[in-house]
Amino acid sequence: MNVAITGTGFMGAVHAEALKRLPGVELVGIQGSTPDKARAAAERLEIPRAYDLWEALVADDEIDAVHITTPNRLHYSQAMDAMRSGKHVMCEKPLAMNAAETRELADLAMEKGLVAGVNYNTRFYPLSIEAKERVARGDIGQVHSIVGSYQQDWLLLDTDYNWRVLAEEQGALRAVSDIGTHWIDLIQFITGEKIVQVFADLKTVHETRKRPQGEVETFSGKLGGVEATESVPITTDDMGCLTFRFASGARGMLFASQVTPGKKNCFRYEISGSKACLEFDSENPNQIAIGSRVEANAILLKDPSLNSEAAQRFTDYPGGHAEGYPDSFKMCFRAFYDCIAAGDQGTRDFATFEDGHRELEICEAVVKSAADGRWVDV
Repeated sequence: MNVAITGTGFMGAVHAEALKRLPGVELVGIQGSTPDKARAAAERLEIPRAYDLWEALVADDEIDAVHITTPNRLHYSQAMDAMRSGKHVMCEKPLAMNAAETRELADLAMEKGLVAGVNYNTRFYPLSIEAKERVARGDIGQVHSIVGSYQQDWLLLDTDYNWRVLAEEQGALRAVSDIGTHWIDLIQFITGEKIVQVFADLKTVHETRKRPQGEVETFSGKLGGVEATESVPITTDDMGCLTFRFASGARGMLFASQVTPGKKNCFRYEISGSKACLEFDSENPNQIAIGSRVEANAILLKDPSLNSEAAQRFTDYPGGHAEGYPDSFKMCFRAFYDCIAAGDQGTRDFATFEDGHRELEICEAVVKSAADGRWVDV
């Protein structure tokens, strides 16, 4: 399976590293916003080909699948081009800028019979898959509530800047769509619960940010050494408080923030049922807490000998050998390429374009709710 990446920034490098760890997958090319960036990335990441233009990549008949890691405004057109050229697609989230675009993408994937995924890699922490299995077999009983957060601090200061803060590049939402949708996708994946209503309160902490000279890659601004040159107005959310109603009647809450000091990349969830509660923290991803009213609380470790068969499929190392953030990408891509190898008959543990469309429908309900100050149906 020959694969190429479009996008040479932080996420492009993460995809490249994960793809190189997959047997049967050959990362053969990369394309960027300029030919120089593509060549530099190809040399740095040891990728054989550097495409000067997106059109050259998508026209290459030797490429079977494309990974899209570019700014959000490009996702729709690039995914359409790739699928029209008969290529499978793994796209960074959000899938597109609005639900009308994601609907078209999901329909085209179905029409073409292509495997099309959205990189919600947080599904693939082994213990989140274990949580899904335990919910499905009734270990926690009927789900009553799902609460949690996804917090970072890389945009805490008004001098922190990246293309993601701009609505024209990112979309109307930022903290909610950039990281909050990971949580939204994950808890629906684990529980099978569907969000049907949302009430949202959003806040832009820095309504003006200082744009530095040149381009700033994701997270790299924290290293310092960049001199601000101009102030730019910001309309995207730095944080958001969301309340959910699920189809079953369960309730949920999410706090998403990119301005929480000390939180580097921390998402947490508590799934509470009539029998037990499951609690997970991504900054300590090799254990999950099990809460009980009638028994002693317990800590379950990531250990293939203790975990379900489903979790074992996405666990490569024995107990006591940590698996974390980079491994979640590898496992997401493993599920994606296993599905392709099975002739699209494999288990779709990864998020599909239909899932990506659903996330945009929720995001649009969030925007409307925040503007109107009321509950909005999804």
